[in-house]
Formats: sequence, structure tokens, C-alpha cells
Amino acid sequence: MAHVVVLGAGLGGTIAAYELREALGDEHAVSVVSKGSRFYFVPSNPWVGVGWRDKASIEVDLDAVFFKHNIGLHSQGAKRLHPAERRIELSDGESITYDYLVIATGPDLAFDEIEGFGPEAHTQSVCHVDHALQAKLAVDALIANPGPAVIGAVQGASCFGPAYECAFILDKALRDAKVRDRVPMTFVTSEPYIGHLGLDGVGDTNGLLESEMRQHHIKWVCNARLDKVEKDKVLVSEMAEDGSVLKSHDIPQVFTMMLPAFRGIEAIRGVEGLTNPRGFVLADKYQRNPAFPEVFSVGVCVAIPPVGKTPVPLGVPKTGFMIESMVTATVQNISQLTKGLAPDAVATWNAVCLADFGDSGIAFVAQPQIPPRNVNWSSSGRWVHLAKIAFEKYFLHKIRSGKSEPFYERLAMQALGIEKLKKVEFDAGF
Repeated sequence: MAHVVVLGAGLGGTIAAYELREALGDEHAVSVVSKGSRFYFVPSNPWVGVGWRDKASIEVDLDAVFFKHNIGLHSQGAKRLHPAERRIELSDGESITYDYLVIATGPDLAFDEIEGFGPEAHTQSVCHVDHALQAKLAVDALIANPGPAVIGAVQGASCFGPAYECAFILDKALRDAKVRDRVPMTFVTSEPYIGHLGLDGVGDTNGLLESEMRQHHIKWVCNARLDKVEKDKVLVSEMAEDGSVLKSHDIPQVFTMMLPAFRGIEAIRGVEGLTNPRGFVLADKYQRNPAFPEVFSVGVCVAIPPVGKTPVPLGVPKTGFMIESMVTATVQNISQLTKGLAPDAVATWNAVCLADFGDSGIAFVAQPQIPPRNVNWSSSGRWVHLAKIAFEKYFLHKIRSGKSEPFYERLAMQALGIEKLKKVEFDAGF
């Protein structure tokens, strides 16, 4: 009997646990190591940040659902991975061993790399549900005492969609509160142009997002390096193509939310042969680590080189469709190995994204995610907002019920028949 351990219980880790249990049957053991026993649907955090969702509405008790599906849960979290020993040292001093490991930790948030940055300093975040709850208090304060707001993503960031979501969702919340006219908004991003998204754009995301920003009176600064955040202002260097400082900006702020750069979590960072210098896990086309072939990785923790050189460093986003594809390939390959066969499944690494803007939104499909592409499509409208709500309901139902069927693959197929997706023809029973 093989023991397969999943390190992390976010979107990728939870799906991986379900798919492993289904693929391996009761002949093999499946366990999950997680910091805490609650799953939170991270894509809903921008809504939590303005009070449109509460913590309980996007929460799943993994103790109950994992027990039901015969999946072990070690909720004390990991202190250090020792891959040469096939062992995870847990935070309470205990250890768990494995035959195969799936690393699905998500990222460590590198707020400390910039002075004055992060929820413990002068900016807000929606990367964690508790950060989003703190941001909600800051939004309430902004509504009570309006002033300048700055939204965006810093140098090294790889997740840009939620930054755009936060800008437009905040715009809608401020309009609803009748104070938008007293809140100048600036979008500050390390992207070389609006709508780059770490992907060199998808379809006309540049034109669509610039148009939305003009219509919503949001100014922007691209090629931006965040230098420092003070209580009342954001200090930004706008970089030229040659890497020199083109212009310095001191932007007034009473509310700032900028997405940080990511790095690998401390439990795996610095393990020779396992990770790159930023702590992201090295993987071959089978999601398998070259130095430790019993270790696989999925999701944000996987090392992927940037699309191309930019004046300010960018990462590559790992969208839900890509993560789902990585999970399915990993599960198939581990299943092959337990049967004495070689791994042969390769993830497709396509991108499907729904970016909600509060009362509209933008959707895109990129196949493959990195250009040049076979499919390069984007569109906008109120239907995206409705689709994002349906997606949230479907995915939470999937986690609560322990279902392992893919969602993003079906969404992609519907997106390619654009009219079907516009009608939000989901068959999830909601």
C-alpha cells in the first residue's frame, strides 16, 4: 500500500486529495497536511473585502468532508519538508512519511520586501480571507472619510486579475455608498501595459480594461516599482524600457490595496534540488521534481519562467484551469507509478479567467496560457458577473460534497461557444 500525501489544502490541494482518493481507491492511503482545517474560496476574497460575502459563506470544514471520504487530515501544518527522507516535519514536532508527495502549498506573501507594505503596515490585501476582513474595515473607514485610493500589484507579482477586480469592485461599493466622487482612484501596476496580466495580454484585454478604467475614472501607472508606502502616500518609480527611472510618483492615499510578490513557503524554501531561488518547486512536464521523483507539485508553488523580459519583473499567473489540469495530470501519473508504470500524463496549461467588476466583468480564454496560442479570446459584460457567482456556488458545492469532476474544462468549452457562456448555462443545480 502506498501513502500519498498532499501538502496544502487550498484550491489545488483539496481537488488533488479528492482525485487521488477516487483514482487510487481504498488500496492506498491519502492524507493532507494543512495549516488549519478550513478551506476558504480565495476568489471570493475581493467580495469579502467590501462586505458582499462573510467568512462563513466561503468556508468549508475539511475535517468533516475528508473523514467522509477516507482522507487523513493533519491540520497542525508543516514546519519543514525533508524530501531525502520522504518525511514532512509537522509544526508540533511530529512527522509524517510518504511514498508520493504532492506539493500544493500556494505561496508565501512577500510583504516584507517593501517598506511599509502589507496588512501589518499601511496597505490592505485580499490574498487571505482574514486580510480581506481587515480590508472591509478599511473600506468602511474610507466610506466614512473619503480620500484617495490606490489599487494594483507590485514588482514580482504574478496574480493580476484580483487587482483589477478589487479596483472595480471598490468603485461599485463606493458608488453604492454615494461617495465615489470624493475618492480619486489610481491603479499602480508592474505590468508594462494595462491588461498584460503576466500573460502578454489575452485577446483584447488591453483595450477592454483601458476602456473600463476610463469609464470608471481610474487613472493608472504602468511599469511601476513600488518603493515605499507611508501612512498618507505611496512612493512609486515608473521605469523606462532600459531599467532606469523614467518618473517618480508620490501618490496620496488613505486606502491602498496592492497584491504582493509570491515566493515558496518557508517549509520548502531553500531545499537544494527541490526549489528555485524564490522557493518555487522545480517540475518537469509530468509535474515531477527532477531531484526527488516521488515529489510532484501543482498550482502557485510551481516554478514557471516569465513570458518575456519586462522593465519591471513579473511572474506568470497560475489560473484555476491550469491548476486543475496540473492536478489531473499529477493524479494520473501517481496512479501509474503505484501500478509499476511510467508517468505519461502532461498538463495542458490553458487559462480561463472570470474577472468580476461588481456589476460587469471581463472573461478570457488562452489556449495555451503562454503565447503563441491556438485560442486567444476575451469578452466583457454583465454576464461575467453572473458567471462568477455561479462559479463560486459550483466550486463550494464541489468541495463540500467531495466531488472531483473538473469545472474549468467545461467552462472553457462553453466559453468557446460564447453565447452559451453569456447565458450562464451551468448545470450545477443552482
